[in-house]
Amino acid sequence: MINTDTYVQTDEQLAPRLSELTDILFRDGGGGPDAHGLWRKVISTDRFRHRVHMRAEERWQLSYDRLRALNEEVLCPESLARDPRGLAALHEWTSVVDGATATVAGIHYNLFLGSLLDDGTSPARDLTGFAALTRTGTFLCTERAHGNDAAALETTARYDRERDEFVLHTPHEGAQKFMPNTSSVGGPKTAVVAARLLADDRDHGVFLFLTPLSDRDGTLPGITVTVLPERVGSSVDHCVTGFDRVRLPRTALIQGEHGELLPDGTFTSAVGSPRKRFLHAIRRVTVGKLCMSASTLGGSRAALAIAVRYAGIRHISGPSAGQRLPLAAHRSHHARLLTCTATAYAMTFLHRAVTDRWITHAPEDRADSERLVAVAKGWITWQAREITIESRERCGARALFPVNGMAEFAANVDGAITAEGDNLAIWCKAGAEMIFGHPMLPAPPPATGQESLTDPAFLRRALSAAERHWHLAARRDLRGGVGGDALGRWNHASAAALALVETYAVGQAADAFATACAGVTDPGTRATLDDLRALFLLDRLPALSGLLLVENALTTDQVRALPDAVRALTSGLAPHLPTLTEAFDIPEEYLTSLPMLTSV
Repeated sequence: MINTDTYVQTDEQLAPRLSELTDILFRDGGGGPDAHGLWRKVISTDRFRHRVHMRAEERWQLSYDRLRALNEEVLCPESLARDPRGLAALHEWTSVVDGATATVAGIHYNLFLGSLLDDGTSPARDLTGFAALTRTGTFLCTERAHGNDAAALETTARYDRERDEFVLHTPHEGAQKFMPNTSSVGGPKTAVVAARLLADDRDHGVFLFLTPLSDRDGTLPGITVTVLPERVGSSVDHCVTGFDRVRLPRTALIQGEHGELLPDGTFTSAVGSPRKRFLHAIRRVTVGKLCMSASTLGGSRAALAIAVRYAGIRHISGPSAGQRLPLAAHRSHHARLLTCTATAYAMTFLHRAVTDRWITHAPEDRADSERLVAVAKGWITWQAREITIESRERCGARALFPVNGMAEFAANVDGAITAEGDNLAIWCKAGAEMIFGHPMLPAPPPATGQESLTDPAFLRRALSAAERHWHLAARRDLRGGVGGDALGRWNHASAAALALVETYAVGQAADAFATACAGVTDPGTRATLDDLRALFLLDRLPALSGLLLVENALTTDQVRALPDAVRALTSGLAPHLPTLTEAFDIPEEYLTSLPMLTSV
């Protein structure tokens, strides 16, 4: 007989404490929940109430008005730009109410202002206007013809030695910048523009150039801005932007160890290849990945909080004549939301762990830390899409109306999946690196059949068997490709490599979940989180059951008993679902502004 409920806690005296759940979710880098308190307070104000029935330009303007409201609360914008935790927290909370505000804030503080602050080589620049937001910063990198291959972009910045200036130019339509927020909405704007540094007809690679785009009278001479069609979700003023021999002072070049240009045109660099210089120039994109992940975390938790509350107040006919029951009473309804909630907790804990890893990494660990950020970004944003879609569906037709706050969450996640590196592309890069550049897990001990299927430690060991399998398979498949055909070898190994990345991501999330649980002192809270962690892992194992059976990580009887284990955990956790999502601490001012939650 397989033991499926050893770890399931149903005693009411072991109910979780709401305050401890909130604390463990938002204890970020040892700062406690107050590290998020500023942004939660800001989105609780009337300025951030959910608004609909606005024209596109009105929505764009609203996002910049809200950006300035955020900036009023910031003691030092430069310090925020240097603080990955603070930037991520800003995205987590603003995305609850307005994904567009999160977008323009991330571009201004991280990609624009952060890039300028990272330049420790050039003379000090006056950042007063950007800190006060009398000028908004934007970031122009990708082009019509170059998205994920931005290292091949074609915008040029040619050095004119006689005038000590650069000439910024878009040579053809394919080199137009696509799709930065460069319209006249929001006031005067300045950009950092990625362009090829040319000096004496020599291409030194891609660098960033500080470029004024507009003033109060509109776009500056030599710059063409064409507004793109409105996209789905919380859209901003996306445009196509081109340059016709725009002259910039030599001080426009953002320099660093990746390259410095002297007045006589002499170029020096401590970074060997043009590709590495490009990656160094746009290194702020790594923090951008943390911010994109964080924005979908906030949206996912808000979607779940709305869906769970709605499930408690929306009543439907019961199995007996005249009986009315809340949606939440049905296992078919609450089980799906409970599984999503388990994933949302895992996503949150993984993001905390990855952010901490990025902030504290040693220089020699930079490549591994960047890869972990990329892997986490792909996994978190893909999970967020599933959660927001599931949450919307569980609220029925009412959630299709924008006034009820749910309709844009999934579309906003789609934007994050593509932004700061398309998920599949960054996972392909990570998978290729991991095949031989990542340590292989040791083989776990074979399952005996006596282990509990609700023991998260046992489930984690089973998952490690899957990761090891895909790691071995990727190495085998890469070696089995045709020699001399690099693309063919990668194509041969890509499926196993991507499966390796996915199982690794799930394992890292499970480990972060376990670390978070270890810091919980209240018995009821700890028991609930342990069960939630087990449910998170069990939700992933059925798809791997055949593989885990072959790898002796599960026995035949354990595979058969997986549904029973899920049912036992779901039954024990279901009464705690409202508390688990209330711990997300979504402001009541926001929730009560949604008609769906006040009139059913």
